[in-house]
Amino acid sequence: MAKTVYNTATTVDGFIADPDNSLEWLFTVPGGSPEADDGEETPLDEFAEFLKGVGAICMGSTTYEWILEHEHLLEHPEKWEYEQPAWIFTSRDLPAVPGADITFASGGVAAVHAAMTAAAGGKDLWIVGGGDLVGQFFDAGLLDEVRVSLAPVFLGAGAPLLPRRILSDRLELIEAKPSGQFATLAYRVKN
Repeated sequence: MAKTVYNTATTVDGFIADPDNSLEWLFTVPGGSPEADDGEETPLDEFAEFLKGVGAICMGSTTYEWILEHEHLLEHPEKWEYEQPAWIFTSRDLPAVPGADITFASGGVAAVHAAMTAAAGGKDLWIVGGGDLVGQFFDAGLLDEVRVSLAPVFLGAGAPLLPRRILSDRLELIEAKPSGQFATLAYRVKN
């Protein structure tokens, strides 16, 4: 059965981006990027397998804009990594990556979730980020799983992993394992 999954990397102190909304901290960890790969099994290997089972993705505008800028996607649209249709939540006009299957959306997440489910063809839905968007899916009862790759980094401040109060009675640990310098944790969300 298809799931709606939040799969991301996070620091030990629970941040997915630094105060400038950058992910550069992640790329310094062995296995945190292809450039930092030391040959050991890493979350990138696990992520590649995860992505095979994903039929549609969504992200918030801050995440999308960081990817646009970091990868220079308007100048190099071939760097857009996703074959799946993507929904970008935004309240303003943003440029689309040429040739990418992107839909800009605003408002509640339920209608987009329905469209994503239809487009995914029975595959999982991936909420790329950010944490507040994931929280909206949780609030709507549409989040099934949280998967985090815990990096050996402390930022002290930044964008929180998931800015919601979610207590242990709503989460069931389904996986915990080392992966290179990371620890992979997965929780099923109980609705």
